[in-house]
Amino acid sequence: MSSENWLPASSRLRSPDFLFGVATASFQIEGSTEVDGRLPSIWDTYCDTPGKVTNGDTGKVACDHYNRWAEDVELIASLGLDAYRLSLAWPRLITREGKANDKGFNFYKRLLDALGEKGIKRFVTLYHWDLPQWIEDRGGWVSRETAYRYAEYVDIATRELAGRVEAWATFNEPWCTAWIGYAEGRQAPGHRDPVLALAAGHHLMLGHGLAVPVIRRNDPGAKVGIVLNLQPATAATDTREDRHAAKLAEVGQNDWFLGPLLKGQYDARFFELRGAVPAIVPGDLDIIQQPLDYLGVNYYFRAYVGAAGAHGYKDVPLNGVERTQMGWEVYPEGLTYQLVTISQDYPNLPPVYITENGMASDDKVIDGKVEDDSRIRFFERHLAAVSDAIDAGVELSGYFAWSLMDNFEWSYGYEKRFGICHVDYGTQVRTPKKSAYWLRDFVSDRS
Repeated sequence: MSSENWLPASSRLRSPDFLFGVATASFQIEGSTEVDGRLPSIWDTYCDTPGKVTNGDTGKVACDHYNRWAEDVELIASLGLDAYRLSLAWPRLITREGKANDKGFNFYKRLLDALGEKGIKRFVTLYHWDLPQWIEDRGGWVSRETAYRYAEYVDIATRELAGRVEAWATFNEPWCTAWIGYAEGRQAPGHRDPVLALAAGHHLMLGHGLAVPVIRRNDPGAKVGIVLNLQPATAATDTREDRHAAKLAEVGQNDWFLGPLLKGQYDARFFELRGAVPAIVPGDLDIIQQPLDYLGVNYYFRAYVGAAGAHGYKDVPLNGVERTQMGWEVYPEGLTYQLVTISQDYPNLPPVYITENGMASDDKVIDGKVEDDSRIRFFERHLAAVSDAIDAGVELSGYFAWSLMDNFEWSYGYEKRFGICHVDYGTQVRTPKKSAYWLRDFVSDRS
């Protein structure tokens, strides 16, 4: 099934100084949404709205990680991994009065301390989509005020947890928060207005810029970065119109955020694509363009597009390709292309971590085992793509598999399984899949 020649012996990925980890997110695994002072989030509200989530699933229990965190730390340690990427739940940590909720912080302190005792590096994301509902009620990310509320939360969180974190990320996938949440309505808070999405995207970037110096002041020993989901686009034909459409697709997802972060400006083609400009206050772009210690890149699949008029693009059906349970094409070459392209387009690109990469499959426990050979092949091919990017000159420092365990997959509920460990949602039993043991063995064989 798996051969040893999928990765050259000289690859940096075979060195112990290349970091390997797994990732999760607070709302997807924690559960316990109504205990110890946690306030409702936009995802609680979204889940409670009929028709929004498959099967009416919610995050009320999820993987019960809030109660089973010690077991999950042991699971990570048993796989011999270097690092664990998790996120904090803002609604669990800050009261409506803007004060620290001690019970919420105590949960994360215990978790982070246990990880540290195992020698597992802690990569902590400050915002992974679960905005407090009371802030959404006051405008959410469409309101400039939310950027300042976010910076206040970050100030409290990083002071409380200073010294317990190796690397902070301000945001996970702001494109999803802004575009899917405010323009497409397929995720919380469920709005459908592209103009709102442009405002949300800018305020997310402003929140990032405000937060970075706060983190550096409060926890100077930790790295500071941000996590973007990047997607390369392939033109459906070699016509000038389709090639331009593919570039617009990349600008609309990637450069929307890379431009302000690394160049202090928005790409003019972004406004060509969207036909509108957010309200940018003088000085905003200077605030946003903060020096970063790393960029987290999440990669799952490419776009395959054609022209939609002179200033737009549309997805084009692509037949005869391998797809995951999500319906996403398996295309590891896109990861190499994306990494090489951004390193060329942004000469000041900081070191990169692949902070999410993985696939969903319809996994079942049979005789106590989960045979997920397709996931192993997925990892092999994408790690080889990472190695190719390093050979092409990209500075890459680590790779996090998504995800540690099956979990609440947002609007898809519990139907899609991304984990390297299977979760029986009735019993909460975790069963490492064949891919988990494959990853354990690969990590242990590095020299």
